[in-house]
Amino acid sequence: MSLSLEHLATAADRPGPLLLVIADGFGCADAGPSNAITEADTPRLDALMRSPLATELLAHGPAVGLPTEGDMGNSEVGHNALGAGRIFAQGAKLVNKAIADGSMYEGSAWRSVIASGLQGTLHFLGLHSDGNVHSSTDHLYAMLRRAAADGIKDCALHLLHDGRDVGPRTALTYIDATEAVLAEINAEYGADFRIASGGGRMTITMDRYGADWPMVERGYNAHTHGIGREFPSARAAVETMYAESDAGDQYLDEFVVTFDDGVPVGTMSDGDGVVLFNFRGDRAIEISQAYEDVSFAEFDRGQNPQVNYVGLLQYDGDAFIPKHYLVEPPSIDRTISEFLCAEGLRSFAISETQKYGHVTYFWNGNRTGYIDESLETFIEIPSDNVEFNKTPAMKVREITDQTIELLRSGDFDWGRLNFPNPDMVGHTGDLSATIEAIRVLEECVGQLLDVIEELGGVLVFTADHGNADIMYTEKNGVKTPLTSHTLSPVPFAIFDPSNDGDYVLNVPEAAGLSNVAATLINLLGYQAPDEYDKSLLSL
Repeated sequence: MSLSLEHLATAADRPGPLLLVIADGFGCADAGPSNAITEADTPRLDALMRSPLATELLAHGPAVGLPTEGDMGNSEVGHNALGAGRIFAQGAKLVNKAIADGSMYEGSAWRSVIASGLQGTLHFLGLHSDGNVHSSTDHLYAMLRRAAADGIKDCALHLLHDGRDVGPRTALTYIDATEAVLAEINAEYGADFRIASGGGRMTITMDRYGADWPMVERGYNAHTHGIGREFPSARAAVETMYAESDAGDQYLDEFVVTFDDGVPVGTMSDGDGVVLFNFRGDRAIEISQAYEDVSFAEFDRGQNPQVNYVGLLQYDGDAFIPKHYLVEPPSIDRTISEFLCAEGLRSFAISETQKYGHVTYFWNGNRTGYIDESLETFIEIPSDNVEFNKTPAMKVREITDQTIELLRSGDFDWGRLNFPNPDMVGHTGDLSATIEAIRVLEECVGQLLDVIEELGGVLVFTADHGNADIMYTEKNGVKTPLTSHTLSPVPFAIFDPSNDGDYVLNVPEAAGLSNVAATLINLLGYQAPDEYDKSLLSL
């Protein structure tokens, strides 16, 4: 099929560029004291959302390729949908199917890792919750039971506390549930399935985009070599750390479970099998490289064992990370950037490190690198390695300043940016810091609106999922921080001062993020591809 686009006969010519602003984690929920967005003073954003060219879009569940209406959206699937222009079945849905029909266990990767476990130890590593954003304990439990049925007797679990996609201090609930599954398996099969190491997801292992390699190193050493604070059980580790500070699960230090003599219960050895049971790619790539890359140089792995490493999915299809995986990832093709590059349109994508891959890799259908380097410019502004509520502005002002330079250069037909702070600060559960994050976002969007008006361009404002819109829940007068994403819809608004009835908003029923790509193509003067979900415009 051709990648060419047909020009719209009714297209309105604009002298300036098109800019897509993605406010990460900016959902639409009822105003109230738990809504950091409505608690902030945002006159420019409020006016934008009151315009005739504003609506709300679905950003969760089946609308972004996830299994059920109860599944929160996330940055990965949100940017996939924005860039692809239609809905693809995503990680959790693909894994659910592969487990249900048994195809996961029929592939060579599962058979190989089981063979390794039969000769040594089988290890499972991943995010330990049912948040269904990066992983699911349902998937873990299914694989544990199948491994036992396939003859595995020796199995060690390396668990990363969540506290981000689920409640901030829920680790003990998940540990107790998993210990019950392990006890059941051990009793039925005469096996030794046990928890061997762990720590918080924002402290060890789950870094992304090269932001904090020492974080990966701490996790690698705990899981592989048994280096970390020693405890007799995972529950003892978490209870002790809870008593020592108010830190949520995501920030707990690494720990190692040991026997009475101090020997770790689950280090890795040559020939062992290792399964990473996360299905989302961004925070799975670096730890995969640490286990697989023979020329790895980001940190000293010590006497790193040669393990048989398998991912739940392949997290980077261009770089082939990991080499072996249990479930085929979604094959996303014919993205908006492919079409617009084929038409010779010049573009830029910009964010700071924490979300840089979202407007590049995920936007381009899980594709690393440029589609056409002669037409595209990607800019990454390095993130600070701090707790995000300590610097709620993050790099939003720097992103804005750089974007304004790009817009005024006259070198680009369109561009996209991600403002990360509603999401990253929202995940900390700090309401006042998140309100400040929204205030900075308001300031910077206002600057961009002014520049777009000056240049005679168009600005489109949206988000990839909710987060900052619900910061806590309240029951019987007790407030509980909500650090996860939400099920809220997200805003969509077009700022086009030159629009004189050239087009109006015409929102299809149950419109979602996948409708944005066709809309952008229309605004750039082209007809959208037939297979794309409908545009939000009548021209």
